[in-house]
Amino acid sequence: MASGKEIRTKIKSVQNTRKITKAMEMVAASKMRKAQDRMRAARPYCEKIRRLAAHLSQADVADYQHPFLTDAAQVKRVGLILVTTDKGLCGGLNTNVQRVATNALKSWENTGVTEVRACCIGNKGFGFMQRIGTNVVSHAVQLGDRPMLEKLIGPVKVLLDAFQNGELDVVYVCYTRFINTMKQEPVLEQLLPLTGDKLGTPDRSWDYLYEPDPRTVVDDMLLRYVEALVYQSVAENMASEQSARMVAMKAASDNAKNVIDELQLVYNKTRQASITKELNEIVGGAAAV
Repeated sequence: MASGKEIRTKIKSVQNTRKITKAMEMVAASKMRKAQDRMRAARPYCEKIRRLAAHLSQADVADYQHPFLTDAAQVKRVGLILVTTDKGLCGGLNTNVQRVATNALKSWENTGVTEVRACCIGNKGFGFMQRIGTNVVSHAVQLGDRPMLEKLIGPVKVLLDAFQNGELDVVYVCYTRFINTMKQEPVLEQLLPLTGDKLGTPDRSWDYLYEPDPRTVVDDMLLRYVEALVYQSVAENMASEQSARMVAMKAASDNAKNVIDELQLVYNKTRQASITKELNEIVGGAAAV
């Protein structure tokens, strides 16, 4: 059995760890509310630009078909945008989304895909893709607690330009969707080409006046729409990150408290046994005299 001093040292160590996890839980709870507000604030813009993109995709624009709306005859080259976190200590959040990405890579390999290009948003996904040997053509790390569109446009545009130039047949985005504080769902969604279920079918057709010309307007609108989808994915992932971290740190704090209680009980038993032994030695010595 360990001595009383060793047990007291362990108790002190676990108490210090619990202070850290408790502080991280409170910080994550504060950031979680702000992240959820930013995520919900971005939804109206995404919904409005989705409606505009749906109307433009159905409009007759001088027989012009944007590359983002054109399906490939055969999928051989795939682009993947993987959204993860920069930091750890958020439970199985990154592990779950990486598992979805790994299963997708295996599925594409089995279906005859010859090339995969990856864009990694977040340090964890960037390191994971490098370890498994995927071709990472661009990445964005150290995004902070607030998603900044100017930091995302550059890395994502590498895949968008490759798709527009015919170098990729399809582009997917893999991220963690925020359901509620206790539940986050890793998802893999097709980003390009824009499908009908993504854009939606407008209930009525709109007649637009284009300035300077229809082609320029459609090109810019669909590009902004895709950027809005990527921004919303990052915002959802950040809200999921803070929620998962808060839950994980709360579980760690509760486990630390249970460990402290168990160590305290062991320490009390050890101290009681030591006192009993000393009393027996005193009584035995007095009886011998």
